[in-house]
Amino acid sequence: MTLLAFLFALGVLITVHEWGHYRVAVACGVKVHTFSIGFGQPLLRWKFRKLHAGQDTQFCISFIPLGGYVKMLDEQEGDVSPQDAPMAFNRQPLWARAAIVSAGPVANLVLAVCLYATTFWLGQYETQATLSAPVLGSMAEVAGLHSGDTVLRAGTSADDLQEVASIDALRWWMLQQDASSVYLEVQPQSRQSSRIVNLPALGQDAIPKDSNAWQVRGFTGAWSRAVLGEVQEGRPADVAGMQRGDEVLRMDGQVVSDANALRAMVRASGRQHMPVAQVWEISRNGQLLQVDVTPERVADGSQYMGRIGAQVGEPPVKIWIQYSLFDGLHQAAAKTWQVIVMTLDMLWRLLSGNASLDNLSGPLAMADYAGRSASLGIGTYLSFLALVSVSLGVFNLLPLPVLDGGHLLYYLYEACTGHPPSPTWLEVMQCVGFAILVTLMVFSLFNDVVRLGWLP
Repeated sequence: MTLLAFLFALGVLITVHEWGHYRVAVACGVKVHTFSIGFGQPLLRWKFRKLHAGQDTQFCISFIPLGGYVKMLDEQEGDVSPQDAPMAFNRQPLWARAAIVSAGPVANLVLAVCLYATTFWLGQYETQATLSAPVLGSMAEVAGLHSGDTVLRAGTSADDLQEVASIDALRWWMLQQDASSVYLEVQPQSRQSSRIVNLPALGQDAIPKDSNAWQVRGFTGAWSRAVLGEVQEGRPADVAGMQRGDEVLRMDGQVVSDANALRAMVRASGRQHMPVAQVWEISRNGQLLQVDVTPERVADGSQYMGRIGAQVGEPPVKIWIQYSLFDGLHQAAAKTWQVIVMTLDMLWRLLSGNASLDNLSGPLAMADYAGRSASLGIGTYLSFLALVSVSLGVFNLLPLPVLDGGHLLYYLYEACTGHPPSPTWLEVMQCVGFAILVTLMVFSLFNDVVRLGWLP
């Protein structure tokens, strides 16, 4: 499943990217020799019967699926007959060459809009924006947010609040605000009236490299009841006589507001040097009971945490979200733009040292995410494809010599000076760009191996 989902994702993204280059090249009158999905030895070749005037393009699928290319007629790469010279890439005006080069990344961005729009039109169940208890002492708790509060609208001022569709949408929006002041309209549990909550702007350098604005403000996730699921035989919860479906109300007299709070309290019990019995008040089939539970103390890296050997929490409330034709398209365009901005922001934070290089992911992580998203349904998988398509488009526009953005940088130089960079300079820049690209690939691959737990 994972391999198929990964290969399909690669095939779609690469095909769309190279198709963008190909279509604009043909439209500009450039002769295209080869359109290849993949590198190396071709596995499959064909030609279409009906081609544009002057074209004789060979389409192929090649052995190495990690990319693709469109080979165009170019006097810089070989001899060109006089009759074909007007169709050579290097003979085209500057605007045409720039359009052909930028068409690949633009095609990926257009694909992202289409994929996001499809998910919005199809509709899907998303988690309701009901919050679990914030971290004790955090900005969210100080601002007055409580377990069970449902966020109705959010904005950067009290007079400009937009509806919040789900907790994922809220988290995504808050990540874009970064350190800005945030206003939330929330409806407390079991109440009809709502209220406005303000979370002030974060201080400079308040967001660590390994965190984000959502976590720093103290948000923990979606609300769910503190109900036990599967109880493992012989573990502390089973020894205490707890059963599936038990709802935990109090722990040593302290109210347990939700599943996330229960998990935090159990983990915190492991900080003590010796296991200590706790009195849990639970509700079982409408009856109130008291049980003594002694969480076990287990190592987690250099720290210790408590465990009871039971699944904690029931699935959070889901709501069905579906958009009309025009609303879905508008939401898709807005989502694509937001992802572009966040991608550029993350790149800048990486370059400036304000974000950890551990955030870089490579093909192994992409394959893992592809398999997971595909197992969650078509909507989740399409959203994953859209996200990667945006990343691919933005990455290819970076001003690295071996990428499309590098070629656009050469054209900018040509537009300013009236002549292209010298062949010697181009060769040096290509080598530097290739070295940077290989370094990034090796580093991201190492991150993937570490993240997937393949290193001891």
